[in-house]
Order: sequence, then C-alpha cells, then structure tokens
Amino acid sequence: MTTVMNKKFEDVEFGEDLPEIQPDVSLPNVKIFAKAAMMEAGRFIDHDDARKNGLPGAIVPGIMSQGILVALIHRWAPNAEVLNVDTIFRAPLLVDSQPTASGVVTDIDEESKVIEIDLMLKNEKGETPVMGTARISL
Repeated sequence: MTTVMNKKFEDVEFGEDLPEIQPDVSLPNVKIFAKAAMMEAGRFIDHDDARKNGLPGAIVPGIMSQGILVALIHRWAPNAEVLNVDTIFRAPLLVDSQPTASGVVTDIDEESKVIEIDLMLKNEKGETPVMGTARISL
C-alpha cells in the first residue's frame, strides 16, 4: 500500500509543475458521472444526439472538467483545501478524447499562505479547451 504524503506550504515552489494526469472521459465513464450529477442530457451521453444539435460529438460536462482539475490538485497535494476554482471553457472537451490535465504554481502568498495554480485540460491536438485558476491553502 502506497502512503500519500501531505504537501507542506513551505515545500511549494513558484513555477512548480503539478504531475500531469490523463483523465478517463470515455463514454461509459461520462455516462456514470452524468447519471450521478443528474445531467443525462444527450449532448453529454450520446454522440449522435450531440451531432444532431450541432456539436462534433458528445461533450464532457463542465462540472466534470472542473472536477478533473480539482482531482489534479489533490493528487499533487492530498491535504489541499481548494478555496476556489475559476474555469474558462474555450471549446467543448469531447467525450472519448484523450485529454491531459496539467497545472503550474503561479503565485505563493507568504502572508495569507495562499497558493495560486493555473490549470489546463489539453486535448490530443494540443488545444486547450478548458483552463482555469485555483487558489488553495495547505
């Protein structure tokens, strides 16, 4: 069994990269999320329905994308308290794509002990359909 180490504020470095993750946004997984979130709209769980509505295919719900970004933070620092996440949805993140979630520490406020992290979800084309900023404390 692997022991997860808590991150300490004083160990965080400006410019530090969070370890990337490749979240599962397969149709079966998105369907599970959509059902749990009571968001079973066709645009999330059915490629054909999404295409009929002008989308290139089923899209990952925005709150699932946000959840992926928060999961990225918690894998890096399991003890982090996420104070807020501000997310920008530039384009749809497609179901069955192979995204990569990443982040970088962009500010460390020694006085308030708040850390700011820029977050990104990139698709396999290198585009960034979802980006955001989180403020955390440790």
